[in-house]
Amino acid sequence: MKIQKILISQSEPTEKSPYSDLEETFGVQVKFKPFIQVEGVTAKEFRHQRIEILSHTAIIFTARTAIDHFFRICEELKIIIPETMKYFCTTEAIALYLQKYIVYRKRKIFFGSGSIESIMKLIGSKHKTNKFLLALNNNHKTDLSDAFIKAKLHYTEAVFYKTVNVDMQNFSLKDYDIIVFYSPADIKSFCENYPQFQQNEKIIATFGAATAKAAEDANLDVTIKAPSPEMPSIKTALEKFLKQQQQ
Repeated sequence: MKIQKILISQSEPTEKSPYSDLEETFGVQVKFKPFIQVEGVTAKEFRHQRIEILSHTAIIFTARTAIDHFFRICEELKIIIPETMKYFCTTEAIALYLQKYIVYRKRKIFFGSGSIESIMKLIGSKHKTNKFLLALNNNHKTDLSDAFIKAKLHYTEAVFYKTVNVDMQNFSLKDYDIIVFYSPADIKSFCENYPQFQQNEKIIATFGAATAKAAEDANLDVTIKAPSPEMPSIKTALEKFLKQQQQ
């Protein structure tokens, strides 16, 4: 089977595509089409969660998107965040993004190295008496809340944004030989948009164990899986597969 077109379930990169080398080397075409998109919850939806933001003394941010929608909700609900509020972010890049909304040098801001463990280490015993607000999306993993439960910390989960399906009804899969999925949400959107999908000779690629499981649960036969020690990215996994196809 000659591979001609690959569909990536993500938005097209604003800079040079990491897949351009594959196009040049193997003569394939790579198309980007996100299957999901992020929307902020409305003020009304947030109020239905019955969460009092100002009853908390620290906020946990794991994404810049969470920061955007947190401050949007605060503005819409006319909530003024006190200067005593503490901010814990999983990375320095996320922490620096706070400058868009607050005077960085005047606030108590802490950041980790990218892992949940680094955040828990920051909190340690010094900050454990705080009441934490976890700014999340509707499809968040339980890793963060599990860590807070284990550490016996006082916390509240608050959904500020949500992942929703992109309408794919007018998008045909006919010409694509490989479809690449990056998240279980991609799989969910795909199945709901194409309930009559027949895989036949189409090749499914997934990134992450959770995505692979979601695909298999949806009765999709997954041929290409990443990451692995040999193939840390979808690009390297596709490259290996395309080389094998040429042999």
